[in-house]
Amino acid sequence: MRKLEKIGAERAAQGLSGWMPAAQGRDAITKTYKFKDFNAAFGFMSRVALKAERMNHHPEWCNVYNRVEVSLITHDADGVTELDVELARFMDEAAARQE
Repeated sequence: MRKLEKIGAERAAQGLSGWMPAAQGRDAITKTYKFKDFNAAFGFMSRVALKAERMNHHPEWCNVYNRVEVSLITHDADGVTELDVELARFMDEAAARQE
C-alpha cells in the first residue's frame, strides 16, 4: 500500500470546481450537489458508491431529497490526499451525467 501524503484542503480545493475547505479547521473538502429530484440524487450516490468501493475510499455524505452534501478526507492520513481529489473529480463527472 502506498503512503498517503497530505496535500491539504486549501490546495486540493483550488484545483476542483465548487469544492471548499471544510469549516472549523478540519483538513477536509466539502461540496453540495443539487439534482432535479431524489431519483437523480440517489442515482449519483449509487455511481459514487461503486467507485468508492473499488477505491476503498468512502465519502462522508448526507442526502436530503435532491441535495447531497459531501465531505472528503483520508482518515488514515488525517487530512486531504490525492485519493480525495480523485474521488472529487469522479463525483463532479458523475453529477454532470445526472443533469
